[in-house]
Amino acid sequence: MNPVFTTPLSPQAKKVLMLGSGELGKEVVISLQRLGVEVHAADRYDHAPAMQVAHAAHVLDMTDAAALTQLIETIQPDLVVPEIEAIATEALVTLEAAGVQIIPTAEATLLTMNRRGIRTLAAEELGLPTSNYRFADCYQSMKDACLEVGFPCFVKPVMSSSGKGQSRLLSDTDIDLAWEVASSGGRVKTSEVIVEAGIDFDYEITLITVRAVGAHETVETHFCDPIGHRQEGGDYVESWQPMPMSEAALGEAQRIAKAVTDRIMGFGVFGVELFVKGDRVWFSEVSPRPHDTGLTTLATQFQSQFELHARAILGLAVDTSRHSIGASAVIKADQAMQSPSFTGVQAALSTPNTDLRLFGKPEAHLGRRMGVVLARGETIDRARQTASKAASLIQVVPADAAQ
Repeated sequence: MNPVFTTPLSPQAKKVLMLGSGELGKEVVISLQRLGVEVHAADRYDHAPAMQVAHAAHVLDMTDAAALTQLIETIQPDLVVPEIEAIATEALVTLEAAGVQIIPTAEATLLTMNRRGIRTLAAEELGLPTSNYRFADCYQSMKDACLEVGFPCFVKPVMSSSGKGQSRLLSDTDIDLAWEVASSGGRVKTSEVIVEAGIDFDYEITLITVRAVGAHETVETHFCDPIGHRQEGGDYVESWQPMPMSEAALGEAQRIAKAVTDRIMGFGVFGVELFVKGDRVWFSEVSPRPHDTGLTTLATQFQSQFELHARAILGLAVDTSRHSIGASAVIKADQAMQSPSFTGVQAALSTPNTDLRLFGKPEAHLGRRMGVVLARGETIDRARQTASKAASLIQVVPADAAQ
């Protein structure tokens, strides 16, 4: 493979279509543009973060197969790169069969868009260690599943992300509320949920795994140093790299990640989520794209996960080495507002060894991630403390309150 690069917006331009234009897609767009790629960004709403830096923006319902097909046929991109799960995957399967290149593959998007597909693949097809689980499609079957797997357990819609619709159940008295939360919290209208038994783990990690073309035209698997993270309500609030692990646990984590990504196939970055206790490791989930906890790689690696993704899908060499210890801490909104403003930026960036990404989302709602502080430090604790302190100085406020 010897990729040829041209000039954006020219007849010969190499085109990439991003399906989903959030903050992760925004960083991928920037990385692609640095390599001379013409990038089109699509999402369900206008002025999404990635649209603000792309060559062209497109607004549509990406779960509408006809609209999605028409967009792809009109743009005729060299690569279609899904950034979110809520996409008409049946259209991608059909388009891929007709010769459109989907990153990493249409099957990967289909498998990982809901928890049934990827959990069944990992546990039943590949035989990887996971939590005990059951699927349920109505209140009674969910109740039966909870009683079967035992408490504590978790109930999640099969199609949701960032903790939406998720509940932790301590006893059978929590079942009614968990069903209500799950039924209203999924990305699409479906009543199916997964009930997962709790795992007594020490910590959880994201193992950024990269499939790229090697020097001899073979597929090579690369791993970034493991990323530790802390969640609240199923949504990440801080992450750090590296996460100290025993040699045995790291080897098992890499084995599991390689098994899953080899089965999914394709090129690019995969965010593999794992639970760890001592030397034992359990598979949790995988995203066939950059991972939110991997924002910390913007401060720690020579090539961030976004640059790795861009290079890998373009057939270029990758380097997963790390130059610093670092951490990230998110900035969230505490109320709904249009065109939000940010105060405290000067104070935050006056903190040594910090950096900032404000995502540029045109509206906020309670708990929405609006930015992230990045920090480096001599130790993990120092980096985490610096990131959290700087993030606490920034407030998301209505535009008139910032005057």
